[in-house]
Parts: sequence; C-alpha cells; structure tokens
Amino acid sequence: MEDMDRRYELRLTAEPSRFAVVRRIVQAHLRHWHLAAVTDQTLLGITELLANVHQHVGATAPCTLRLRAATDTLTVEVCDNSPDLPQARAPEPMDSGGRGLSIVAALCKDWGTQASDTGKTVWFTVATSPVPAPALLETVPLAVELAAGALEPVLAD
Repeated sequence: MEDMDRRYELRLTAEPSRFAVVRRIVQAHLRHWHLAAVTDQTLLGITELLANVHQHVGATAPCTLRLRAATDTLTVEVCDNSPDLPQARAPEPMDSGGRGLSIVAALCKDWGTQASDTGKTVWFTVATSPVPAPALLETVPLAVELAAGALEPVLAD
C-alpha cells in the first residue's frame, strides 16, 4: 500500500455530538489500513484531543484531524486556530478533569504540540508494530483514601 493511501484529513467543528461519527470514520480507516489492533487507544486519544479543543478553544471551534500511517507508527494530529499550547497537568485524585493529556501520553508512543502561524497542532503517535501494552495503570493510583464521612450516600429512586 502506498504512503499516499495511508493519509486522511477531516475538517470538523469540535462539537461533542460529532465525536461518535469521527470515531466511526477513524475506525473504518484503521481497519482498511490493517491497524485495527490500535483502534481503542487511537480513538481514546482523538476523543481527548477533540474534547480539549471544545473546552479550551470553543464549543464550535473549527479544527482539522489528520491521520498518517507509516511502517511502524500511526500519527494523529489535531490542528486548531488557538495559539495557546496545552500542558499536561497533575490533577488531584478527586478532580473531575485535567487528565486528558496524561491519558494520551500513557497510551501512545510519543506526543507533543507545535505552534504555527494559524494556531497549533497537538499530535501523538501510536506504535503499530508491535502493539505496546498501555502504561496507563502504571501511573494512575488504584485506590484513594478518604476521610470517614467524606462521601454521602445517594439513594436512587
């Protein structure tokens, strides 16, 4: 398969209601490129990057998703028009957000950002041969200690 056959670009707005369609499109490309083994980590990474565009650039911010499959890696890029570069954070265990780039970093081979004249690109690469085991569980605490009475039970109807 020629390298040109292993590139894809999609222009979209970062609306969460469109994320499922984007995931289906990417999943179809990965199957076509015989990269189904990296589908889960790729889709999770894409969802995190698109969610960051939605949250930090704008609810209907335009962006471009690019896929490029090489011999042993898949590169995913999300470009938007904001010059603000994202940074991975270290949220507290009970924080409801702030883990997106840490998740991407744990699931991929490499990731980064690049500023441009028109905004920025956030990218990650996934190893396609051999497929690595995700390192996510190695960096996330599996238990959280809470003071007695810190949580109140909620009864559902």
